[in-house]
Amino acid sequence: MLRGLLNSIVKHGTLTLLRPDGARDTFGSGAPRVTVNLHDRAAMAELALNPELKLGELYMDGRLTVEEGDIADVLSLLMRNIGTGAPPRGIIWLADRIRRLLRPLGQYNPISRAKDHVAHHYDLSGKLYDLFLDQDRQYSCAYFSQPGASLDEAQVAKKRHIAAKLYCDRPGLKVLDIGCGWGGLALDLARDCKANVLGITLSEEQLGVARARAAKAHLEDRCRFELVDYRKLDDKFDRIVSVGMFEHVGVPYYQAYFDKVRELLTDDGVALIHTIGRSDGAGATNPWIRKYIFPGGYTPALSEMLPVIEKAGLMVSDVEILRLHYAETLKEWRRRFKAHWAEAAALYDERFCRMWEFYLAGSEMGFRHEGLVVFQVQLVKNVDALPITRDYMIEAERTMKFAGTERMPRPVRVA
Repeated sequence: MLRGLLNSIVKHGTLTLLRPDGARDTFGSGAPRVTVNLHDRAAMAELALNPELKLGELYMDGRLTVEEGDIADVLSLLMRNIGTGAPPRGIIWLADRIRRLLRPLGQYNPISRAKDHVAHHYDLSGKLYDLFLDQDRQYSCAYFSQPGASLDEAQVAKKRHIAAKLYCDRPGLKVLDIGCGWGGLALDLARDCKANVLGITLSEEQLGVARARAAKAHLEDRCRFELVDYRKLDDKFDRIVSVGMFEHVGVPYYQAYFDKVRELLTDDGVALIHTIGRSDGAGATNPWIRKYIFPGGYTPALSEMLPVIEKAGLMVSDVEILRLHYAETLKEWRRRFKAHWAEAAALYDERFCRMWEFYLAGSEMGFRHEGLVVFQVQLVKNVDALPITRDYMIEAERTMKFAGTERMPRPVRVA
């Protein structure tokens, strides 16, 4: 079964499989070349029967090792072949159909469970995130507006890009940041756009860091952070921003989410939703990611978002698709994480490190080979809430002085 599966997948590049009995199987031809070692017979059966879950588990447990290349190279080869080959058949096709049927169960995310889902990932030790994130702890897609930009520069550019779309045209705007992370964007909006910001999160670890940062920056009067679910808010806001949070909402809750955004937004307000998205239509969450990394998470397609936005009575005023920016972000995160492997292993253990490496590598290859992108969807309630051309975005981004921008070049303005 395993040989048949790999024969059907690997057409471009060469994958060599070392079996527990010492035999060697080769699939495909040409470069790139990777070699994988399976260390017990049970691993072969598990991988053949449930490849999307077991590849990651076997690597985590050390029952599968990579002898030529690394796990990122293996995933790149497999995902590139799957992404460009014929439609999947056999066990992969069947597993995908089953996942789609069971999708509502995997996205069960009521208020009572949302905090636990967030804690699973975001309440890990802050020391872990310091090993691979930028100095502002931006844990979402960076924006590489210039060739050769560093991760720190690209994350500042991302915040500036978003702020430009929020149209912060006057001081004193009330801003809601849904899923504020460690507070970097909220603090910049408060300091540099003179906004009054409420950042909300369900992570106690993030809340503590964000509040400490606001106190250190002497911004507590303009930037507050609260541990609260967005569904429990009842105030009004001139601007609403959400970066990297919508992936945790779940399709059954999309209507409630956008209904709430409309309820919280003032009549002339502007909202900006930044989320990972699918360019190939609705799908289902990878079982390994759902089990080990983001329980309850799901990456939406625009075809799933737009009808719900329309039903909520909101107008889509702008959509931008960021393609390879997240792949480059993840590549740099993975490089930094591997450079600090020993510190991560001291915080957790070697199995955790292999899990995290697999997560970063698999996510990167999803953006390179499987149609993952980032959507930035701008929303308004009224047609005249924004200028009638996009020039205001370009001009604001060119002139905005955000924290850290003194170290980076201005975006190129294309005529």
